[in-house]
Formats: sequence, C-alpha cells, structure tokens
Amino acid sequence: MQAGNVCHSRRCAPVVAPHHSAASSSRSRLQPVRAQQAEASPGLLAKLGRVIKEKAAGDYERFFKGTSKTRERLGLVEELLTFWSLEDYEDTLEELEEALITADFGPKTALTIVDGLREELKAGSIKTADDMRSALKRQIISLLEPANNSSSSSSGKTSELQLQGEPAVLLIVGVNGAGKTTTIGKLAHRLSKEGARVLLAPGDTFRAAAAEQLAEWARRSGAKMGTFKEGGRPGGVLAAACNDAKQQKDVDVVICDTAGRLHTAYALMEELANCRKSIANVLPKQPCETLLVLDGTTGLNMLNQAREFNDTVPLSGLILTKLDGTARGGAVVSVVDQLKLPVKFIGVGETPEDLQPFDAVNFAEALFPAAKQQ
Repeated sequence: MQAGNVCHSRRCAPVVAPHHSAASSSRSRLQPVRAQQAEASPGLLAKLGRVIKEKAAGDYERFFKGTSKTRERLGLVEELLTFWSLEDYEDTLEELEEALITADFGPKTALTIVDGLREELKAGSIKTADDMRSALKRQIISLLEPANNSSSSSSGKTSELQLQGEPAVLLIVGVNGAGKTTTIGKLAHRLSKEGARVLLAPGDTFRAAAAEQLAEWARRSGAKMGTFKEGGRPGGVLAAACNDAKQQKDVDVVICDTAGRLHTAYALMEELANCRKSIANVLPKQPCETLLVLDGTTGLNMLNQAREFNDTVPLSGLILTKLDGTARGGAVVSVVDQLKLPVKFIGVGETPEDLQPFDAVNFAEALFPAAKQQ
C-alpha cells in the first residue's frame, strides 16, 4: 500500500500509511488486520451495516451513559409522571410539551408527541404512570424508526449503513468543528474490525493538519491512506483515490473526508457538489452514502445546516456527534422528524466504540428509562 503525501508550503513530507510501519512491533500488531482484510469479499459489504448494528444493539449502557445530560434536562418529565393522574391529564400534557421543548425536541415535534399521547389517553390505553412512560417512548420511536417514516422508507433510506459497489464510497460532509475527521477515523476502525479493507481519502486540501490527523487514524485502524496535496482541487483528490481503489481492487470501502464549510457559503457548497460529481464520474452510482456530521451541542440550530447540505448534496443520513457533552439530545428526534433523514450513528464518547450505530429503541429507553433503572 502506498503512502500519502502531506505538503507543507513547497516541501512535501510523506504521510506513512500504517502498513509501511518501520517498527517490527507495529508490523506484528497489524498482521491480524491484514489477514482479516484479505478475506473481504463483495458479500461482506452487503451485510456489513447490519452486522455492525446487531453487534452494538446490546450495548445499551453506552447509550445510557452518553445521554445522561439530556436525561437530567428531562427530569421534569419524571416529576410529572410521579404525580400523574387521569383527572388532570390535559394540564400534565401541557407541562410535558414544555419540558420536551426545553430539551430541544422543538415545538413542532413536541406537539406531535403530545398529540399522539392525547389520542392514546382518549382511547383508554394509558391509565398509569408506567403506561404513560411506555407511550411516550413509543411516540418517540415512531418518529425515529425509518420503517414508520413513509418518506424515508419509500426512498430506501434507513438507519443501517448501506454499502454497495466495488468499492463502496462514503462521502462525509459538515461544517467546521463538527467532528468529521474524527468520525471518519472511528468509522474506519469499525469497518476494519469487521474485515473490510478501507481507504481514507483526504479531501480537505486546505489544511495539512487535516491530512495528518486522517493519516493517524489510518495508522490506528489499519486503513490505507490516500495521497494528499495541499491546495489541490478537492474533487480531483477524491476522484484519484476512488480511481486507485477501482483499478487496484484492494479496497472495499473508500471514506472521503471534506473540508468543513459554512452552509451559507455558496461557493464552498458548490465545490462540495462538484466533489460528489467527481466521485460519480469515476464510480457511477457512488457515493452510496452521503452522510452529514452534525454537532449535537448545537441543538436545533443543526436543522438549517442539514437543510442546506441536503439541498446541495442529497443526503442519505446523519451522524450526530458529542451527544455525551450536551443536554440538547432531544434535537435528534426533531431533526429526524422534520428532515425525514435517518440517523446512522451517534457519538456518545471519545473512543471508537463510542460512535454507536443508531438504535431508536435504545435511544428512547435511555432518555426515559423504567423507574427502577434511574
């Protein structure tokens, strides 16, 4: 595998790909990864998203720990349930709506949830506080599950990572500081762990530091690092990486990094559209996934970002980062409800394993756990 190049001004310094490590101890650590990658096959990609999601499905504790601040913000809901009674349920529903809005569920989504609860109350299916808690979780899950979202299901969008093609290409986009490069590294780690051969394509050609960070993640995950030229045309860099993977047939998944950009900067957004076209020119029907990384700490402010990015490069899903550091996790529900885009992964910690495949049931249970779990 080739080393990439990071150029500093007029001098180019090599970014050494992990498989070229000079230390024997590094070589020995990478041997299991090489052996795994050698066994990768087209059939692997078809089921890889499902495999990753199934393996993480039982890891409820990460969801629970990573949503602690949002759960604290929703403490008023538990207080309301403690003093729940059917006689004054309308007053309780109004207070519940306010509590959801405070946790960044947003007015529209909070009203949708409360209206659903009101219908269940009128139907007689809610009689106790436990019934109310269960119904609340059902309403949230119904908004988050693609199977229940006609717009998502009819377009084939799902929270499960969809990898198709030889190679499959993931295009990762987002604003400055959202955590794109770190997210790419964590994705590479997960995919490599399951036996996929991964290439990281450094499409952020404005910053040599971005390529250096990406190269370090390549080293850690056992991925291949693409060639980088500072100041180069991003679309050309990504196209070259995809072409190399196509010709050499030694890569299953290409993950394309892009420069962070404000969604209000027209020229930069047009450049992003060109990056997508450049990939498609080399590999028709690619990228198979275009994923927007959103900083969870921005709450509902992420909605406008997502709308603009989706207009420029049609998105297949979202990755929400830094949820462990915010009390505004309810925005996850609002984003899915309003944009009809599935969440693929959420970040609930610093380690690669803390980038969790999104699971609506686990998420709802973590926000509103059974009384005995709190």
